Amino acid sequence: MSKLLIIDDERGIRNTLREILADEGHEVDVAENGKQGLEMATAKAYDLIFSDIKMPEMDGIELLSALKQGEDAIDTPIVMITGHGDVETAVQALKLGAYDFLLKPLDLNRILITTKNALESKSLRQETKQLRKKVAAKGLQMIGESAAITHVREIINKVAPTEARVLITGPNGTGKEVVAHMIHSLSARANGPMVEVNCAAIPSELIESELFGHMKGSFTGAVKDRAGKFEQADGGTLFLDEIGDMSLAAQTKVLRALQESEITRVGSDKAIKVNVRVLAATNKDLAAEIAAGNFREDLFHRLNVIPIAVPALNDRIEDIPLLVDYFAEQICTEQGIALKTFAPDAIKALQTKNWTGNIRQLRNVVERLIILAGPQITKEDVELYA
Repeated sequence: MSKLLIIDDERGIRNTLREILADEGHEVDVAENGKQGLEMATAKAYDLIFSDIKMPEMDGIELLSALKQGEDAIDTPIVMITGHGDVETAVQALKLGAYDFLLKPLDLNRILITTKNALESKSLRQETKQLRKKVAAKGLQMIGESAAITHVREIINKVAPTEARVLITGPNGTGKEVVAHMIHSLSARANGPMVEVNCAAIPSELIESELFGHMKGSFTGAVKDRAGKFEQADGGTLFLDEIGDMSLAAQTKVLRALQESEITRVGSDKAIKVNVRVLAATNKDLAAEIAAGNFREDLFHRLNVIPIAVPALNDRIEDIPLLVDYFAEQICTEQGIALKTFAPDAIKALQTKNWTGNIRQLRNVVERLIILAGPQITKEDVELYA
């Protein structure tokens, strides 16, 4: 249930909005003026705020400035309510950070559409923030100074500011997801959403709905209209991980989306324009998949504008000391224990191992050694636990 706040000095508008939005299943609070609204908005986390512009004592512009520009700025979308004569003021409000504005007299459909879009926008921003936190928590950073990883970093720095599509290849556990996130964070779309789709984890019969969305009743279980990942990523980046596992039917629709910059939801014939940069990744040999009839060659060429091959850990063992130090500090912090060190012979022992699981396997081994070994991890510990 979404929590909404209505700030308006006109009782009729407050009550009308509250009834409409409560009937839609939202929890609605009201404030009679700007000062009361400011106190409520800073004391409680709301998902969406409606505020009139013309109010006594503190008007909507002052309120908006306090909520969006002050030290305690909030991320909550704010929709301004204005009369026809105040459209210029409403435009000023948009520049100050308002999400949208509603004109009096209020229109029911416009209220519902604006509410739906604002809540979806907030949800997507929160999802992006959580994803970034998750990325940081996983230690998804490009650690290393080897020639191989330096070359990858150089390509990222060149391609990130462009709109070029990128196909990231490499074995499992090498950090393809890291590359995608670095490209997004260094791009002009960094403030937009970064939406991930693991094509291998979604059943083939659901992949089209996941990517392109669906309409209510288009298939069993479609109880309401739903935006797909392409729509969610509008204005940002869509990362298609493990694209080599995508069904041919879905590949055809992805190709059309890339060619025409538009998608069609399952169960609909209406085209929806999308502005999305697509990054893709795979651990498969797509040339072999094309030869076997499992992957469309035209889609491959659409995606493979800039290829980035992420090296296996066995091809960059000189980076292992830096990676071990980084993971050790991270894991000890997570576990709440004093930092443990690795003896030089332990590092050399780790460099002689066969890292079939790449960076992911190395991190697991480092975590195991930190938990099971003493304050300084030795070669013997590596032989025993790694």
